[in-house]
Amino acid sequence: MKSCLVVDDSRVVRKVARKILEELSFACSEAEDGKQAMEACAVKMPDAILLDWNMPVMTGIEFLRRLRKMSGGDGPKVVFCTTENDLAHIQEALSAGANEYIMKPFDSDIIQTKFQQVGLL
Repeated sequence: MKSCLVVDDSRVVRKVARKILEELSFACSEAEDGKQAMEACAVKMPDAILLDWNMPVMTGIEFLRRLRKMSGGDGPKVVFCTTENDLAHIQEALSAGANEYIMKPFDSDIIQTKFQQVGLL
């Protein structure tokens, strides 16, 4: 079973994303900011990371840059899931190592499609 780390400061968003991902047969874990996500990845690197941009402590883009420098940090497929929908944010995320980009609000079909596009399904 593939694993996915859901990183978002909103408990509701994490809960909704987790339900969708578990229905797609992912084992899910959660983090509420980039620092918690770094700690989780240091323990066990997930196959996929669903990542919010705007979070306290450490933002999604800061987390992504640090992740890609970690040992094994090039492995996870990272899909940003954020309200930041301008071209500058999308380009910054992709150049920092994101594999795909989802706009909030999202639904099961959107997540399934993006995860298929990056080879997770």
